[in-house]
Formats: sequence, structure tokens, C-alpha cells
Amino acid sequence: MNDRIRTDIAHNARVWNYWLGGKDNYPVDRAVGDTVTGFYPSIGEVARADRAFLGRTVTHLAAEAGVRQFLDVGTGLPTADNTHEVAQRIAPDARIVYVDNDPIVLTHARALLTSAPEGVTEYVDADAHDPERIVAAAAGALDLSRPVAVMMLGILNFVLDTDEARSIVRTLMAAVPSGSHLVVTHPTLEPELGGEGNKAAMAFWNENATPPITARTRQEFASFFDGLDLLEPGIVSCSRWRPSSGEAHVVAQFGAVGRKP
Repeated sequence: MNDRIRTDIAHNARVWNYWLGGKDNYPVDRAVGDTVTGFYPSIGEVARADRAFLGRTVTHLAAEAGVRQFLDVGTGLPTADNTHEVAQRIAPDARIVYVDNDPIVLTHARALLTSAPEGVTEYVDADAHDPERIVAAAAGALDLSRPVAVMMLGILNFVLDTDEARSIVRTLMAAVPSGSHLVVTHPTLEPELGGEGNKAAMAFWNENATPPITARTRQEFASFFDGLDLLEPGIVSCSRWRPSSGEAHVVAQFGAVGRKP
């Protein structure tokens, strides 16, 4: 077994997989996942809402905005309707680069994240804290002179310093041209989204799992989009970003899409 894989401590990618109903997790992940659910019963709903948001945003970007390149940072374990599957159903020639630094994710991605013949799907083993490495590696598969959708779903919450998180976003968006997009989701403690329960859940997580996590306010989340034009409906619960039907239930996870002018 890869010596980077720890089965004695819960890991975010595997716990998230558990909440989504997947099988790529260990007893320690399920135990921590169940305890977090005890603190915050809607966490599974958050995970599913985040995944559905990915599907809606990639569909919009590929079908309406004409984006053909996606840089998905913090891929997580493959599940149904991954970024390349959604994009390539609409545009078989879409090019997708997945970025993660978890060895289990790497192993699964290489096996499962296979491209349509007309397009490209590649995987970069890199840490979100090293955006220069991400840009350099992505440039092998993506044409950075053409628009790119930078996907950062549930990843900036693992960058504990907000200034550093902003810097990571700035570096990635500086590397892509006008017409590129930034897509972000992020947990919050704000009561308007029902985030109060996140506090105890995150404290437990940080004592019992890896990597450590932080929540952010609406203002902090908004700062990731400085210099970008927010698409309607702006910054909302990710479940409320252009829901496919009816009035979606609010979850304590901000979601937004911005366009680089």
C-alpha cells in the first residue's frame, strides 16, 4: 500500500465519499463521519448539494458560456457525474485537468477519470497550497491562452489562512485569460444559512481527522471574487444557485461563479 495512505485517521476525501454513499472509505472515516453527522445532521445534504452545484455550474459553463477547459482543484474521490463527464456530455472535446494530493484519490482518478476520445482528462498530483505548481502542470493539457473554468469546490476551507487562500485564487486566475470563470463552494457558520451546527462539527473534525478545516463569512467568501463579475444569483447557498427545480433547501455552504472580465 502507498505509504502516504493513512487508514488510522479519517481523511476528508474518504469521509465525503461516505456521506455521498460511496464505498471508498475505511471504518475510521465512517466513525468520524457518523459523529460529525451527530453534531450537524444536515452534513450529508451539504455534500449532495455541493455535488449537484458542480453539475449545474459545469453544465452552464459548457452549454451556455462555451467553456471547453476545466481546472478542477481538490477533485476528491470519483463519484457520479464528475466534472469531465458533465462537460463532455455537452462538449466531447472538453479538456479537464483534475488536481488533488491524496494518494487514494490519485489511484482512483487514474483508473476512473477517463476522457471521451475527442477530449482530454488528466490528473495532477499537487497541493492547493502550491498554485504555481498547479498552473505549470495544467499548462501541459490546457491552453492557458483560452478560457478556463477554475473549479474550487470545498477546497479553500482547507487553507486556514484567509490571505493565503485569496493569494491562491489570485495566482490561479492570473494565469487564465478574460472569459475564464471561477467556481467556489465553502462552508460557513452564518446563521442565515443554518451554519451554527458547523462549529461543533468542525471542532470535532480538527481534533480527529485531516486536513484541518475552517469556515468563512460571506464577506471573506466574497473576497475570492475580487476583480471578477459574479454571475446571477451571486453569492448564495450552493443549493440555491440556479436550482433545477423549485425552491431548494438552504445548506450552510456558499456557492458562486465569477467571470474574469
